[in-house]
Amino acid sequence: MADVSREQIVAAIKVTLAIAETIKELGSVPSGELYALLCGKMSLNQYQIIIGNIERAGMITVKNNLITWIGD
Repeated sequence: MADVSREQIVAAIKVTLAIAETIKELGSVPSGELYALLCGKMSLNQYQIIIGNIERAGMITVKNNLITWIGD
């Protein structure tokens, strides 16, 4: 595994927080629509990892490709 710099970790956290905030503001959003906005910035795999992390944190649910904010 390649070494990950502190700057890369901070950037990944900032991107995750920005995506979470976007979902929170929208309330719910089709996953495909959200990814379409981000596809030039990240791969599908990166997007799925971020969404999975936010879901595991208990902030969203993903059902039938609809992402819904359930956090605080």
